[in-house]
Amino acid sequence: MVQSSSNQGSSKPEVKGDLKYDSKVIQKIVGIALSDIKGLLTVNGGFFSNIADKIVNSDDVTSGVNVEVGKKQVAVDIEIVAEYGVDITKLYDQIKEKIQEKVKEMTGLDTVEVNVTVVDIKTKEQHEKDSVSLQDRITGAANDTKDKISDQKDKAQDKVEEKKKENRVK
Repeated sequence: MVQSSSNQGSSKPEVKGDLKYDSKVIQKIVGIALSDIKGLLTVNGGFFSNIADKIVNSDDVTSGVNVEVGKKQVAVDIEIVAEYGVDITKLYDQIKEKIQEKVKEMTGLDTVEVNVTVVDIKTKEQHEKDSVSLQDRITGAANDTKDKISDQKDKAQDKVEEKKKENRVK
């Protein structure tokens, strides 16, 4: 009986290198992780980001999320809009827990700091109203105008048809 060992004569050299994460990757993980927390209306990028979001619809989950990424650790700073009536300290605890869990699960990095600044509180109704962007409003107005023009065109076409009928009858 011959014994064979898979390690004899064919040992593989160790591959060296580093695994690094761009800050955008961690920002995206954080932004997506926070998307289903009840009581958190939005992660806010500040005044200029809000203006940009009102002009053009943005699904950028990294807006308002700032991170510092090291070789083994991550620090996160976010600005949020909380829902009126929620316990913000409990909301903060949920945010920290969710960020820590998802960053560790996906990258193996430890989250050592989560700083949250509450920049506004709103009711859900206020938030939904404020979330309608200028682009949405312009698109809505353009569609309304298009509908009115189409209606006027149809009415004019009907009048032309009526005139043709009258002229045939005479």
